[in-house]
Amino acid sequence: MTIIIFLIILSALVLVHEAGHFFVAKYFSIRVDEFGLGYPPKAKKLFSWKGTDFTLNWLPFGGFVKIFGENPEETTPRVTLGSIESFQGLPLESSDSFQNKNRGIQSAVLVSGVLGNFIFAWFLISLGFMIGMPTPEGLSLPVTNSHTVITEVVPNSPAQLAGLKSGDIVVAFSGLSSVSPEAIMQFINESSEPIEVTVSRGSETIIKTVSPTEGIVEGKRAIGIGMDNVGIAKLSFSRSIIEGFNFTVQLTKATAVALGSFIMSAFIGNADLSQVTGPVGLVGIVGDVSALGFVYLISLTALISINLAIINLLPFPALDGGRLLFVIIETISRKPIPVKVFNVMNNVGFSILIILMLLVTFRDIAHLI
Repeated sequence: MTIIIFLIILSALVLVHEAGHFFVAKYFSIRVDEFGLGYPPKAKKLFSWKGTDFTLNWLPFGGFVKIFGENPEETTPRVTLGSIESFQGLPLESSDSFQNKNRGIQSAVLVSGVLGNFIFAWFLISLGFMIGMPTPEGLSLPVTNSHTVITEVVPNSPAQLAGLKSGDIVVAFSGLSSVSPEAIMQFINESSEPIEVTVSRGSETIIKTVSPTEGIVEGKRAIGIGMDNVGIAKLSFSRSIIEGFNFTVQLTKATAVALGSFIMSAFIGNADLSQVTGPVGLVGIVGDVSALGFVYLISLTALISINLAIINLLPFPALDGGRLLFVIIETISRKPIPVKVFNVMNNVGFSILIILMLLVTFRDIAHLI
């Protein structure tokens, strides 16, 4: 069931991304030859609409659109993280060719997939607020039924080894009368004996034993968890839309900063690669989150959508950001990038992304063994 939920989420994320490219291309009268759901080989043609064939493909994840003239030659693949988009068609002297539109229109088509992911995240977060979104106190939102919730578990910490997970609600903590984050942190620091932690996870009540240790937090004993007071924020329709947009913007900024820091750390060799998760790891995360409830699942989907949007904007060949960089270079130089250079850069970028994805996947599988 977890794999099915994961494939549904992945398909939805790819669909909104490709729909962004599709609708903006159509708006500017650019021909779109095919909108495919899943990877080829093609299973069947579903229907045609305004000159575009909508197809279902055998590999049940990812997706693509074929935009006429987007690529100088039809042999160059382009990836949108989770989907391979193979745009084909020669840049003929045709008004419906991508190559014959001005640079502003080309840029709009390229970033529209990213915009689709952002709008999708906004929709999901707004829906969460209408249903009742788990929200930390202190965000200027009305919160009810507040509990102490584990928001972070440090990798390879005593908490992780004991089986505690993000999203667990702390019910009891070794007899403490108050299970506030402050009281728990103080108790852990002063404790030299194993601690019994009772948490609520979905419909289950789970008891774990954890031994505090030094070295996780400087100068203190800790078990490797972050906590916050989290309640349910349920808002009206209009306020859900407004707060959903604000929350999406804040989450996008925070994600961009975190990704930027990770990339800088990678350049100097200090990146924590244990925090990078591939498709196999995501299946496990989806399974854990889906056990907590539907609203947690749509929150996770919104977060993944924002991550995909930001990553696709990176100026790396084979991503939307890389193709956008080519457009900017062509605008400044006032001449097109040579076809051979375009194809070599895209193919190299595509190959690197596939290798990285395989490496992360193998590491995820190794962790499961």
